Amino acid sequence: MSNIKKILVVGLGSMGFGIAESLIRSGYTVYGQDKNLVQQKKLMEAGGAKESISFNDLDAVIIVVLNEKQTRDIIFGKDGIANKLREGTLIMVCTTVSPNFAKEMALSSEDNGLLYLDAPISGGSLKSSEGKLSYMISGSNKACEVAKPILDATSETVFEFGETPGAGSAMKAVNQMLAGVHIAAMAEALTFGITQGIEPKRFLEVISKCAGSSWMLENRAPHIIDDDYTPRSSINIWPKDLGIVLDIAKNANFSAPITAAALQQFVAASGSGLGQEDDAAVAKVYAHNAGIELPKKQKN
Repeated sequence: MSNIKKILVVGLGSMGFGIAESLIRSGYTVYGQDKNLVQQKKLMEAGGAKESISFNDLDAVIIVVLNEKQTRDIIFGKDGIANKLREGTLIMVCTTVSPNFAKEMALSSEDNGLLYLDAPISGGSLKSSEGKLSYMISGSNKACEVAKPILDATSETVFEFGETPGAGSAMKAVNQMLAGVHIAAMAEALTFGITQGIEPKRFLEVISKCAGSSWMLENRAPHIIDDDYTPRSSINIWPKDLGIVLDIAKNANFSAPITAAALQQFVAASGSGLGQEDDAAVAKVYAHNAGIELPKKQKN
């Protein structure tokens, strides 16, 4: 039986902040930790706990950061939480990591008397703020039991992949493979359409009703049409995530040429200074190479 009351969310980007907000709405005492102190203050204003964190009093820590290094440092770094939490505290890692990394973190956490749940997420910032994320979880029955109220408060769907940590991250890698490829394919098709005289609005109107559509096309193409590259999900996420996918594929002796091609477009976008823009901005790489103009906001 879970008795979750006090939760720390580490990483208050769009996804982590949404998770924290959903937990606050569900009545939990929620602390926030982020390198950006503005985000911590924003969470307090949204109902987050204002007092200092007492790690020994926490029931769960949810980690929603960029990469494996940050995740490892948070748990086992010089000032890591592993030695500050009481025995039986849940560590729930939502970061996109490799399956082997998840297994390593789970074993080390268990050696410290902590519960570990491999819990990658999908759905984007809007679903995060609405408490409607999809989780792909793997971990011990005890970790899943303790995490259940957190999952109930922040998810629309929970997919369970057994008691071996890393299985959830393997599924997330498959999801990221498709998602990254679909974003790049959307950008390629939309900009190709422009070269053929097809207006982006018309492109979206038609393709969204045809077999060539995808969730990513319908979600990201409007960002290009509106000239709005506010980062709901940034370019810089994809070199990391697709890099993880290709590393996993290499270890499995699996060739993934389409994923590799998509990765190169995101790397080019990041190298062009677009890393902090919405991932739909990968279309700017195609537009630059083709010598075409993307839609611009009309000035008042």
